[in-house]
Formats: sequence, structure tokens, C-alpha cells
Amino acid sequence: MQISSPFDLVLFGGLGDLARRKLLPALYMLDLDQRLPAGHIVLVSRQQMDADALAQWLRQQVQPHLSSTVFEAERWQAFCQRVHLHTMDAADLDGYRAMAAELSGGNNRVFYLATGSDLFTPICEGLHQADLIDPDSKVVLEKPIGHDLASAQQINQAVESYFEESQIYRIDHYLGKETVQNLMVLRFANSLFEHQWNHKYIDHIQISITESLGVESRAGFYDHVGATRDMFQNHLLQLLCITAMEPPARLEPDAIRDEKVKVLRALRPVLGSSISEHVVRGQYDAGVSEGKPVPGYREEPGIDAKSHTETFVAAKVHIDNWRWAGVPFYLRTGKRLAERACEIVVHFKEIPHSIFPLQHKNTMANKLVFRLQPDEGIRLMLCEKKVGPGMNVRPMNLSLNPANLKQTRVPEAYERLLFDVLSGNATLFLRHDELMEAWHWIDPILRGWDELEQRPEPYTSGSWGPAAATLLLAKDGRLWDESS
Repeated sequence: MQISSPFDLVLFGGLGDLARRKLLPALYMLDLDQRLPAGHIVLVSRQQMDADALAQWLRQQVQPHLSSTVFEAERWQAFCQRVHLHTMDAADLDGYRAMAAELSGGNNRVFYLATGSDLFTPICEGLHQADLIDPDSKVVLEKPIGHDLASAQQINQAVESYFEESQIYRIDHYLGKETVQNLMVLRFANSLFEHQWNHKYIDHIQISITESLGVESRAGFYDHVGATRDMFQNHLLQLLCITAMEPPARLEPDAIRDEKVKVLRALRPVLGSSISEHVVRGQYDAGVSEGKPVPGYREEPGIDAKSHTETFVAAKVHIDNWRWAGVPFYLRTGKRLAERACEIVVHFKEIPHSIFPLQHKNTMANKLVFRLQPDEGIRLMLCEKKVGPGMNVRPMNLSLNPANLKQTRVPEAYERLLFDVLSGNATLFLRHDELMEAWHWIDPILRGWDELEQRPEPYTSGSWGPAAATLLLAKDGRLWDESS
């Protein structure tokens, strides 16, 4: 698919971490693949720099995030000429009026808000007062939207007073990953899997997003947010929805989002004393990560020395509907863990009775692993006969990736999502009721921690998290899947 109409993409937070690491590299790749139409990219920041300084910033801050195999000097120069800097403060109305003179006046205008959500309302108000919003304009909102349910509702109502729901793209970049979309295809295009995708055949499902890094340059932001708001409320719950949802009637944005909302509404609430029983909260201490000594969270620059912000959260959740009755979902995310990975692991039930000698207890249990990072792929764990005499059984992995996957460049999630915004495809973006249902489920947990003054459990950097997270599964006779 090609986009024919010229575009203006106005990126608030244009010199920020997300812009330099993800958004600008993704736009360059779209341009390299000749999928980016004619247009301008306007970076909005309070920082001032002339054209030469901006070119140097792009070379030093953005270019290192591009693989040498895809970097082309001539194409890079042409791309950089599309990028302009507009210096202003989000509350400065004159800045928005000056911006209007810099835009092309085309009908494909995108405002990307890669800022804290507290700026969403003043930015939208400024765009409105400067008459920059028309019926074809779009606005992209980065997560987390709000700090709790009340603030999310307030922000959402403010944005919707300037943009129609069809113009609002609430982004979750995990939904743009190839493997997430392949999960939907694997389920809904293959009766082999869909017939077994229920409580009769599945024992439990684990969804993990683990990071080996600490807070890095995001300390000021992270200490006011924490792992629950930063990762659990959006990324983990969205992966849960994609994994557990019913087949949509059609492959259309609202049909898919209708089914995701049903999952969120069926989530069993975690309230009162059950919070400490079903949810684990942790904070990393000093340790060794990737072979190097690293400080504890409260020793990081920019972090309050008495901070109770969680850097790890794990939960056991249930979906109260016919398909998933009795099937626990174990979700976890954390920083400074043993490795960087994102996986959805579907554990099928063991066979009722084994006639073969077992190498270990779980040899006969099949697993389907969707790995989203760092190396995307899908593997099905089956049993086969061990070569040699006798009928000994061993596990084997069947890769479900195309044979030529390593020869084909897999687009980054932001490439796909930015292209979808420019082409007006909202399938992989959140609708307002999805956002509210997620906050509605998370809010009691956040309030419970505050009311009980529950401090996060410390864990050593480079480990797999707090001991209580292991116990969360161990008391059910299960273990986290950390072998793949």
C-alpha cells in the first residue's frame, strides 16, 4: 500500500528519547523503503538550534540507532532535509500560530504527542486556538495516558473536545510487532490452534516483558510512574487482550477492539486483601547486570533516595468467561532482570497418562512460545523419540517462522504504526473504552498499595525479580518460563 497525499508530521517532544531512538529511525526506514510520501517532519522542542546544529544532532543522536546495513548516506541527507525544528513552549499560543506558517497546508496532518500526558490538553488547546486542526487531522497519544482512572478520563475528555474519536490514535508499540499480528493469524486462520485455545486444553499462559537495563535517562519520568503505569496498564494488558480475545466478526478496527474490550471487562477484579495474594511489587537493588556492577534503583541519578516506586510487578489474573474459566494468566514486567525479552508462553495441559519413560516431569506438556523481542519468532514445543534404542522421549522445538525470515528485514513496530497513522488505519491502536477499562482494573491495585503503604520487595539486579514472584507460581505448582 502506498500513501499518495503529502503529509505534515508535527512531533511534540521532538528532541526527546523516544524521538531519537524510535520515531525518527522508523520514519527514515519508511523513507528508505519508499513508503513515505512527500512531506515535512517538524520537531517541536523548547531547545533552540540552527539548521547546522539540527543536522549534527540528527547525525549524533539518531543515526547510531540505524543499522549499518540499511544506512545510505545519500538517502539520509535527503531525509534530513525533510526534518525541521520549531522552538516553542507548549503553553505559548504565539508558537502555535508561528507553526501554522511552516506547515504545507496539506490534508494529511499528524500531531504526534511524545510528551508527558499532562501536556496533552494544553497542546490540543493550542492547536485548536491556532486553527491547526481540521476534520482530516490526526493526533497520536503516547502512553501512559493519565496517572489513574480519573486523570485518564479528564485527559481523554479534553482531547475529544478538539478531535473526533476517529482522529485519535492511542499508540501501544507492542501491537505493531510482527509476532503479535502473527498470533492473531495463527489463531484465527488455523482450526488446529483455535479449537484448542480454551480451558479444556490450556493449563495456563505466561506473558513477560523483562528488561536488563535500569531507568537510564528516564529517571525523572519513571520515578513518578513506575512499572505498573509504564508497562503493565498498557503493554501487558494489551498483549493479554490479543491472546485471550474471541474471534472478531471482521478484520476491521472496531470489530477487533470490541473483542479486546470484552476481555478487559471480564478480568476478575483484584481488591482488598487479594492484592497482596495475587500481585507482587518489587524494586531493584545493586547487583551485576550483563557482567557489570550496577547501582540499586534508589542510588540512580535523579531518583529519590526514599522512593517506593516499583520497578517490577507480577500478577496472577483470571478472565471470567466460558473460554478461560479456571485458566490463570501470569503477567510480569521489570527492570534490571536477567535478560531482555518479551514472550507469550501458552502452556498446554499434560497428557492424562504417559506410556513413555519421562526424562522429567514436564516432558509431555506442549508449549507454544511467541517471542516478541529481542529476536521475534514462534516456536511449538513437541515431543519426539530420542534417537537410539528404547522409546525414550525428549522435547523438541518446531519453528513456525518462514525459512527465509532471517533474510527478510522485519519492520520495527513504530514503522508499521506510523505508516498506519499516515494511511488512516486504526486497527492496532486503542479505543477510548479500552483505555478506561484498563485503568478501571488497575486503579484498585494502585490505591491498595497507597492505603496499605506497601513497599516494594527488593530484588538483586541481574536476577529474575523478587522471591515472591517465584512463589506466585510455585504455590500453584508452576514455574516461570525462563529457559527459552
